[in-house]
Amino acid sequence: MRSRFEPDRQLTARMAVTMFLLGLVYVAFVAALIVLLKSVVLVVVIAAGLLVAQFWFSDRIALYAMHGRLVTAEEQPRLHGVIDRLCATADMPKPRVAVSEMDLPNAFATGRNADHAVVCVTTGLLRRLETEELEGVLAHELSHVAHRDVAVITIASFLGVIAGLIVRFAFYSQLFGGRNRDQNTAALLAIVMAVSALVYAISFLLIRALSRYRELAADRAAAMLTGKPSALASALTKVSGDIARIPTQDLRTAQAFNAFFFTPALGPGTALAAMFSTHPSLERRLEALAEISAQLGEAA
Repeated sequence: MRSRFEPDRQLTARMAVTMFLLGLVYVAFVAALIVLLKSVVLVVVIAAGLLVAQFWFSDRIALYAMHGRLVTAEEQPRLHGVIDRLCATADMPKPRVAVSEMDLPNAFATGRNADHAVVCVTTGLLRRLETEELEGVLAHELSHVAHRDVAVITIASFLGVIAGLIVRFAFYSQLFGGRNRDQNTAALLAIVMAVSALVYAISFLLIRALSRYRELAADRAAAMLTGKPSALASALTKVSGDIARIPTQDLRTAQAFNAFFFTPALGPGTALAAMFSTHPSLERRLEALAEISAQLGEAA
């Protein structure tokens, strides 16, 4: 799919490098599974099945987890109208449109490709943003679809999720079955857990490095498409400020999908979490948008 969203070669290169490195890490992951389950066939079936499930049903999983539902133009004329205009401007297929009945102001795009993409916004976002601000947020999400980084981040997150599950399985297996195992088996489980933990840590860092850059790339692409970086900056400021006032329990429910959100669901006092955030800081994003605004002003 070719669209009028400004291409980003650095994003494409970073996605390729991330997938290559994760592919190397995947070898260690598969080796750990084979050692644990002692069956190559079983490992292949489980790994392939989970990957296909996440890749093909990522949109349904995300919508279900975020209490989202597909909406028609009659139900949400303003939302559909903005997406229609942006898709016409960008010359790209219109994704399915969904709304999540959550007060958390946010939006996300998911799906394996442009023909199976979904853009979902929360009622909290719709209520808080002016039309120009909403346009900037939706252009940001559509750029993720156009750049194909939604599919890449979905695949990339798969390895970390499965490695994390292996760590938990090995831990509880050793914890509750330790008395019935000899020292060699216990040592083997410890090695499996260590390898899986290492795989998870590497995946965690690679995904966040890619995710932070892709958010800056989406901000830039959205600002260039709409020609209104100040509207996107206003939406960022408004949404980030309001998220800090959302109850902690609601934020924790949404944090599993931070890599897909317009802005992360982080509350106040989360300095350590911010260091490993899937998104650049608000200050960094506003600074980048100010630079784009200056460029557009010079060009005008």
